[in-house]
Amino acid sequence: MFVFSRPAEATRQSLALARKHYENFPVASLLLPKRLRHAVAVIYRIAREADDIADEGHASQQERLQALQRYEDELRLVQAYIQPEQPLFISLQQVVRDHHIEVQPLLDLISAFKQDVVKTRYATFAEVLNYCQRSANPVGRLMLQLYQHDSTQHRKWADQICTALQLINFYQDVAIDLQKHGETGRIYLCADEMQQAGISEQDLRNQRCDTVWQAFFMQNVQRAEQLLLAGKPLGHHLPGRIGLELRMIVAGGERILYKLKRCRGDIYRRRPTLTKLDWPVILLKALCKQ
Repeated sequence: MFVFSRPAEATRQSLALARKHYENFPVASLLLPKRLRHAVAVIYRIAREADDIADEGHASQQERLQALQRYEDELRLVQAYIQPEQPLFISLQQVVRDHHIEVQPLLDLISAFKQDVVKTRYATFAEVLNYCQRSANPVGRLMLQLYQHDSTQHRKWADQICTALQLINFYQDVAIDLQKHGETGRIYLCADEMQQAGISEQDLRNQRCDTVWQAFFMQNVQRAEQLLLAGKPLGHHLPGRIGLELRMIVAGGERILYKLKRCRGDIYRRRPTLTKLDWPVILLKALCKQ
């Protein structure tokens, strides 16, 4: 964990960290206004480090939960306008005061990371959506607050986009998630839908890729696409940099969806990712506002 007290150092370290991770968080974007870079960097660092606590290293389940609880305790101090102990959260408290943002979205993120430590299976799509509401949607809501474009309709569209991007990430990472949590592995596909389709957990481990799996996979991809398209109007309603930023994020999601469709479920050997060749396509789509 980094320790810093100066805003410039916080921003520099966070931007460097962000560029090492594939994220839908626009912390490393050149479009981000200078006045928001420190705020976004601090928020990103908290989210990134808490996510790593849940996912990385060899700590026990109890150690991970205790570490995440310390983050939650610090956030609740910030929320109560009591000075926290760690420099990172002292920086956050200043961000909250300067930009009038809510702490609850960050608490929701911590809740999702705690869930990742203890929950590895999802019975229904409603359970998956509940997880996305806490693991992905808070990012969009925080950005709306920072840009001062927070409204009921904007939140609805942002939630749809963020949930869709989270689902897309799940479908990219079926094989990777199976390797987490030791022998158990994580599966974000719905158990009831898998059973109805005739697909078992062992099929995932065996990297099944027949027509049954392809049909099931494409149904999931199409559902994510419908959500992304439902939230897409937000990019046309937000002005200037934030509008372009969001249209690029949506276009990036659409590009991954295109690749998921092309691989037809063979994400074990051909995991779709964005490459340098994709960015001109993404930029063109964002600039054309379509």
